[in-house]
Amino acid sequence: MLVAQKTIPTVAIVILNYNGQQYLEQFLPSVLASAYANQKVIVADNGSTDTSISFLEARYPNEVEIIDLKQNYGFAEGYNQALNQVSADYYILLNSDVEVRPNWITPIIDLMAQDTSIAACQPKVLAHHNKTVFEHAGAAGGYMDALGYPFCRGRIMDVCEEDKGQYDSIENIFWATGAALVIRAPLYHAIGQLDGDYFAHMEEIDLCWRLKRAGYKIMVVPESIVYHVGGGTLNYQSPRKTYLNFRNNISTLFKNEPSLKLLWLLPVRFSLDGVAGIVFLLKGQHQHTLEIIKAHGYFYKNIRKLSAKRKSYSKLIEANKIGVETKEGRIAKSILWQYYALGKKAYKNIFGL
Repeated sequence: MLVAQKTIPTVAIVILNYNGQQYLEQFLPSVLASAYANQKVIVADNGSTDTSISFLEARYPNEVEIIDLKQNYGFAEGYNQALNQVSADYYILLNSDVEVRPNWITPIIDLMAQDTSIAACQPKVLAHHNKTVFEHAGAAGGYMDALGYPFCRGRIMDVCEEDKGQYDSIENIFWATGAALVIRAPLYHAIGQLDGDYFAHMEEIDLCWRLKRAGYKIMVVPESIVYHVGGGTLNYQSPRKTYLNFRNNISTLFKNEPSLKLLWLLPVRFSLDGVAGIVFLLKGQHQHTLEIIKAHGYFYKNIRKLSAKRKSYSKLIEANKIGVETKEGRIAKSILWQYYALGKKAYKNIFGL
């Protein structure tokens, strides 16, 4: 009697690279050692000017597929360009500065295979320089407060907690980190991909929000663990990063929040951004203040374009809807108030864990 063998889903691990040969040398061996039976590893090169491609061709002629994008599209559009050329059941968008554990893929794919309403997942993300501390980009799952500020279980503002197993439960979250994002490939394309205009930062939050609006769940699976260097392409203290964070956060809110909420939320957010600009000035970080002003200027200049995106994304969400919008991971509190006014700088303290 013949027994039907279980089909193992195909997983494409796609690493977007820009002048990151040193990271490829350091971290690709751990990725290639991943203990998953049906994976392929692809490096999409974003117009690197170093010797990344020749290094890959010489060192990994058979183990790694190369997609040469010829130019730097940024994180968001770079992945769109690359994933349009990749066929798989699941994509894993993996930063080049990430070290993975051997069994990091299976727990996530097993969970997603059991529940088709799960659109995307992330592993637990720890800091590579200190593997007992959560890393800024994702930690133990992404959340969003009432005013649209993102934070993480294990990371509030710039304070990262020590990992003592306090957040080892699988949770339904609001957004999954772009540093190690596992997503159903068909959904990635159906829901509109990443917003290529973002270049980098918060594009994964925008994508996850669209999926949640369509009724899907986003999960964190802490049994899966990765170690992230962070700031590998753009330093966390970079004025350019300040611009992208403020610009893309406002754009994300405008495209996803209900119209009535935007009537009061946008004035509040612009005011709070102004306060942030003053704080930068008082610290002598004048360039950061200018970047916030530039971010607001972008919004006003491109409001028609953003309105058109809001409309087109809403149509895609409606076409792919499986239920009402899932609200898990969105909290009614203000993370700024909790952090600055109440002095609560850990997720467990804010939520009484």
